[in-house]
Amino acid sequence: MGLWLGVLALLGAFLFVNAPGLVQGAYAWYYRGQVGRLPPYAGPLGGRVLVLAPHPDDEVLAAGGLIQRVLASGGEVYIAWMTLGDGFQWDAALLDRTLRPRPEDLRQLAQRRLGEAQEAARRLGVPPDHLFFLGYPDRGLLAMFLENFYIPYHSKATLLDRVAYSGTFHPEAPYTGAAWEADLRAILDQVRPEVVVAPAPEDAHRDHRATAYMALRLLGERGWLSRLRFYMVHGGLEWPLPKGLHPGLYLEPPPRGRHLAWERLDLSPGEVATKQEALRAHRSQIALLGRFMEAFVRKNELFAPPP
Repeated sequence: MGLWLGVLALLGAFLFVNAPGLVQGAYAWYYRGQVGRLPPYAGPLGGRVLVLAPHPDDEVLAAGGLIQRVLASGGEVYIAWMTLGDGFQWDAALLDRTLRPRPEDLRQLAQRRLGEAQEAARRLGVPPDHLFFLGYPDRGLLAMFLENFYIPYHSKATLLDRVAYSGTFHPEAPYTGAAWEADLRAILDQVRPEVVVAPAPEDAHRDHRATAYMALRLLGERGWLSRLRFYMVHGGLEWPLPKGLHPGLYLEPPPRGRHLAWERLDLSPGEVATKQEALRAHRSQIALLGRFMEAFVRKNELFAPPP
């Protein structure tokens, strides 16, 4: 009896996370009311928007629709990627069909993900000269912000302690918080954004939290906190549910950020379709995390001002 109860519990959990039938209908009905009470988000139309992405794919997951809306309204969009995802060993293992990817495999993955990000940006309509690839270590940003501000961080995944990828913003920059801060200062000076879209500090991923801390620091010292809008990708408790492609559902506020004043940007069917196409450009990630990533292709995107 205990074994059968366990099997039923696992089956129920699987259906809750993935099933498109009755569970999806109940889920859509519940969260339609929840999200519908959020104030509609008109967006920073016609201005300059800078999207800060910890890894290639975060820009599409969180703001693929917003990017299209700004460009269609005559605005300018710039994207800055903090890392190239060179610490994702499971991804390198799958792509290279090896149980133990080598440091050079992860470096090759970084260059591949840079190219994928360029293609995703092209599909969204962002010009190539509006893209900034910083190339700092995946899963190392929080250490750089807190402990390695002046002494270079040494990546265990790639064995690098400085930016070593072609096409990056500041080649040979040391893996330090000071260098990262200087690069972002230079980008802010160049772009002069009217809105900066960045991860929320409550995000479960350490690179996302570190990017949020750096954004708060740099925008706060300039008196630009009113220009900041948060997004979330790693929102806790298997969010977003259900997994897989469900473009007819709303994206509900993530559990880790329910206290934030989320604002909803409703997307047109064309914007949803283009976001899905841009997401497919991140082929190395789709191969491993496809159902998680597709769950962000919804009828809306969510952004929140700092508390």
